Amino acid sequence: MPGKINHPVNLIIGLLSILISPAVSVCSYGFQGEMEPDVRKVRDIVIYEDPKFYCAFPSVVKRPNGELIVAFRRAPNRKLYGERGYTHTDPNSYLVLVRSKNADVWTKEPEFIYAHAFGGSQDPCLLQLRDKTLLCTSYGWTIVKPEGKQNLNKPIASAGDFVFLGGYLLRSENGGKNWKGPYYPLNIPPETRYNALGEPLPAYNRGALYEARDGRILWVVASSDPESQTRTETHLIVSYDKGLTWHYSCPVARDDNAVFNETSVYETPGGDIVAFLRTAKLDDQACIARSTDGGKSFGPWQKMGFRGHPLNALRLPDNRVLLTYGYRHEPYGIRARILNPECTDFETAPEIILRDDGGSSDIGYPWPVMLDKKRVLVVYYFNIKNGIRHIAGTILEIK
Repeated sequence: MPGKINHPVNLIIGLLSILISPAVSVCSYGFQGEMEPDVRKVRDIVIYEDPKFYCAFPSVVKRPNGELIVAFRRAPNRKLYGERGYTHTDPNSYLVLVRSKNADVWTKEPEFIYAHAFGGSQDPCLLQLRDKTLLCTSYGWTIVKPEGKQNLNKPIASAGDFVFLGGYLLRSENGGKNWKGPYYPLNIPPETRYNALGEPLPAYNRGALYEARDGRILWVVASSDPESQTRTETHLIVSYDKGLTWHYSCPVARDDNAVFNETSVYETPGGDIVAFLRTAKLDDQACIARSTDGGKSFGPWQKMGFRGHPLNALRLPDNRVLLTYGYRHEPYGIRARILNPECTDFETAPEIILRDDGGSSDIGYPWPVMLDKKRVLVVYYFNIKNGIRHIAGTILEIK
């Protein structure tokens, strides 16, 4: 079905998972409940678009000098080869970035970040540390012919001819001009699968990492359920040396029936560690899990009362939290909620519709960043009328 495609993390578990509207100066949201009076949509923008390429899964940071960096995955537009649809597993997918000083004008030619030596790379997730270091997480897939696949260490995660390589990290100390790595995280205890090289699968996930107040880097990663290779769960790993090495902490969310994978992690002003979870087998319900002991353990996961994925949390200047997520149901688009500082009012916070003009379910993965004290840029990938997949954004003004 056109536009109904599998995201690589969901492929692991066997699940199915332009023209931009003219700038506006008035609010163009839809809400569940009362209208949020403190939010105004400024305009939608195109960040990067090229009909020769399939572009998706962006992340964004704002550098100390005000420069914006958007990283994303770029691969050939395989419809140009006569293929029927798009795919998220591609041997030629790699990581690139574009820059802007004002969110209006972006560099035209992307800068190269990284291409995995053995296969296609996915979902670059940026984190800017307090010392200005940039981290970028990703993961990869490689093609293995059937005669080779039968000789691999088992079990493996595969999707058609592709075998999963697992996760890795890159580091930049000069604003993304040069990158070091890859650095491979540990194979967490619940993960029993091997990568295509016969090695225990390195930890992986799509979602925002977080630098805690004590300097730890928090990362919620996914793994297969040891008793079911078709179901994933999530776990917290921690780095004490700015992402060079990683240590296992604890389970975050697991269930005998529900699936948990792409997750963003956030530390509240009160010190709670909150995980915003993508799910499957739960009617696309967004879920949340919370740790009140610094990440040593998490309480039971909860449904948040709305549909959407994946989620990303941004602290606003007044400590409220802008939670953004993709909406892959008609009308397709991008949505958000503003939560209280401790992220406890998720069931009652009004829903804000940033976009409802998506051309198919192949959109989303929003990632927000503060432009200044009042304005936020939310980046995501998008298509109009099921056309070119491109990197887009929406600028909001939040009082």
